[in-house]
Amino acid sequence: MATTLDNQLVVAISSRALFDFEEENRVFEQANDQAYMALQWERLAKPANPGVAFGLVQKLLAFNLPSDPCVEVVVLSRNDPVSGLRVYHSAQSHGLSIQRGVFTRGQSPYRYLRPLSAHLFLSANAQDVDQALEAGFPAAHVYPHSAKAGDQHPHELRIAFDGDAVLFSDEAEQVFQAEGLDAFVSHEKRQAQNPLPPGPFKPLLEALHGLRQKSGATGMKIRTALVTARSAPAHERAIRTLMNWQIEIDEAFFLGGLDKGGFLKEFEPDFFFDDQTRHCDSAASAGPTGHVRSGVANRPNPPKST
Repeated sequence: MATTLDNQLVVAISSRALFDFEEENRVFEQANDQAYMALQWERLAKPANPGVAFGLVQKLLAFNLPSDPCVEVVVLSRNDPVSGLRVYHSAQSHGLSIQRGVFTRGQSPYRYLRPLSAHLFLSANAQDVDQALEAGFPAAHVYPHSAKAGDQHPHELRIAFDGDAVLFSDEAEQVFQAEGLDAFVSHEKRQAQNPLPPGPFKPLLEALHGLRQKSGATGMKIRTALVTARSAPAHERAIRTLMNWQIEIDEAFFLGGLDKGGFLKEFEPDFFFDDQTRHCDSAASAGPTGHVRSGVANRPNPPKST
């Protein structure tokens, strides 16, 4: 019988998202791939330091039991196969059980998300993220200089999501951008009983919901949060949408335009996903952050920012 990743939460991650390869990447950008390969080979026996998504991966892999591997992490990287050796050596040194990898030597790797049936793609390459989102996969551009996740919750995976253009479609955001706040509020009051269409990260939320159902045996827990600029009365449609999806969120922040960074610092996420750069800039000071480059706010010259 062929090996499959069915019934597993599959995370594809670039080497720069998993490990701190910023110094090596500067060599690549300033010289050529041969110099980069030589440097990675020279440092083969030196484990790379953890990157932005290291803590997330570490906690996800902790959900696995030998008899029940429910999470698969795959390195999906523009690295060449030789440099990929250092990725594997570093993972082994840090105790990360990562077996699978795809190394494409400069070519965009997003097309391999489909045979992996990935629920999430994290990359430090914005173009790869754009292509993954266009292909229908949850993907985020990691902020390499984000604050690292704290260690106060070693047995709890904490993920925070923005709402519009992330968990939900950007339907309502389009109204705001085109017609302003009053029109947005009126629209959401009228549509309160109608669930929002799904956004790019609904598949990840569903996969986390499924992982939560079978997480008891490992001692690991999952805690999720919705952190949105919405406020009452526009909050109701968001809550009803999640109820319609039959997915529970543990915490919800309806901030009405308040800065998200302070609230995220208190929530202490292992990762936060938002579609707007100003929220990502604020969130990155609180913890690992990924920019979801989707929706009207990420089109050229959007009329305003929320």
